[in-house]
Amino acid sequence: MPRTHGTPHRFAFVAGLLSAGQALASAGCAPAPPSSAAPGADLSSGTHVVLLGTGTPNPEPAASGPATAVLVGGRAYLVDAGPGIVRRAAEAAERYGVDGLTAARLDIAFLTHLHSDHTVGLPDLIHTPWVAEREAPLKLFGPDGTAAMAMHLTAAWEADFENRLSGSQPATPDGWRVEAVDIDPGVIYEDDRVRVTAFAVPHTGWPEAYGYRFDGAGRTVVISGDTAPTDAIVEMCDGCDVLVHEVYSATTFRDRPPEWQTYHAQAHTSTVELAELATRARPGILVLHHQLGWGATPEEMVAEIRAAGYDGPLAYGRDLDVY
Repeated sequence: MPRTHGTPHRFAFVAGLLSAGQALASAGCAPAPPSSAAPGADLSSGTHVVLLGTGTPNPEPAASGPATAVLVGGRAYLVDAGPGIVRRAAEAAERYGVDGLTAARLDIAFLTHLHSDHTVGLPDLIHTPWVAEREAPLKLFGPDGTAAMAMHLTAAWEADFENRLSGSQPATPDGWRVEAVDIDPGVIYEDDRVRVTAFAVPHTGWPEAYGYRFDGAGRTVVISGDTAPTDAIVEMCDGCDVLVHEVYSATTFRDRPPEWQTYHAQAHTSTVELAELATRARPGILVLHHQLGWGATPEEMVAEIRAAGYDGPLAYGRDLDVY
């Protein structure tokens, strides 16, 4: 049971749907990229995944920090809060005409773990939507320590709250609040649109790190979080519609310093390991995010997965792609 406490448009690169596409990727040439969702596409019904940020701790200009929106019936359920989350959501809202991604509507989020690249955007998610007139408190779910983090973040901006609430600036009375829950594995949230299940994953010695499964509007989405290879992905996906999974290049990994090889082998999933997991998990589409390439191109990372034996639908995720 939960423990409760106070840029230009990029199209999705979908590789290997046809044997010709696989051959091109293996040769280092990208097949013509089909659109995942054209601007103006209707995302107000059904279930869709919007990649708000596909980055890592490295400050890559083209990739905001890790953050994903699962849209169910037009409502946004956020996973992780990397830097840039609210502005990326606003960009997606404008591009796709999704009211649920406007700042004032961002009111529920799930954290996979408490690494800084997944949580540095939390002050943004707490405060910016409130200034944009969010009325309800932010509902926040995550591993042990989530409620404490939320408490400290609201305390850090106490002067801001007092100024906005007691001054002449209009402000909603409760939109700054955070209702944070430290979760356990299992079903952690359910409403009339979606059921959210948390499952434990192994990540660099964190006592708790989670992936999430979303079931709603006839589709199932699984988001890995940061994780070393685990059968939990296979069990939770099991033919899911979309599997969003982190990955690193097995090829360029060989050139990493020994201490970094030790870390990444315990913390993340290589292209070769992901190929084996995805083959057993059988997703409708495998979407790569939080990609650690260390110089490997998207085409080369896709080719690594193909060479390791995965032949299902595959996309190299980029910020604002939709699936």
